[in-house]
Amino acid sequence: MAFLKIRKEEDPMLYRKCREVTKYDAKLGQLMDDMFDTMEDADGVGLAGPQVGVLRRVIVMCVDGKTKLDLVNPIIVEQSGLQRGYEGCLSFPGQHGYVERPNHVIVRGFNRSGEPIEYEGTGLLARCICHEMDHLDGHVFLERVTEAPKDFEEEQWEDED
Repeated sequence: MAFLKIRKEEDPMLYRKCREVTKYDAKLGQLMDDMFDTMEDADGVGLAGPQVGVLRRVIVMCVDGKTKLDLVNPIIVEQSGLQRGYEGCLSFPGQHGYVERPNHVIVRGFNRSGEPIEYEGTGLLARCICHEMDHLDGHVFLERVTEAPKDFEEEQWEDED
């Protein structure tokens, strides 16, 4: 189990386009395992290569708390619908906003062994796929925020004696 450093906010690595993976080997598998460990330790649902300082087209996700999905060189081949949801990012702690994304996506790529793979996602999985794929192209969710969260005042609860 290894934890990688998650790049934060102004790190230039987050704004660079990733190169394709060309070598499917034990090193790639170890990177993906380490990315899963890092993501889980940070209570995230997705993590992309540039977030851990690796400019390769690699994504790991686990949106349901049990099904781990890894994806190398992903391409969205179909998208439909629209969802508007509240997003944050492990690279931008404490920053959130509402983002519009497709409600349904089909993505193709390869697993860590280089075998072709396809995932179909709706709702949170579709949102996560799109969010992580943005990272691979040097984009961050803050570029897509349509509405910042409303400030709210915490209610004061007083004990009645």
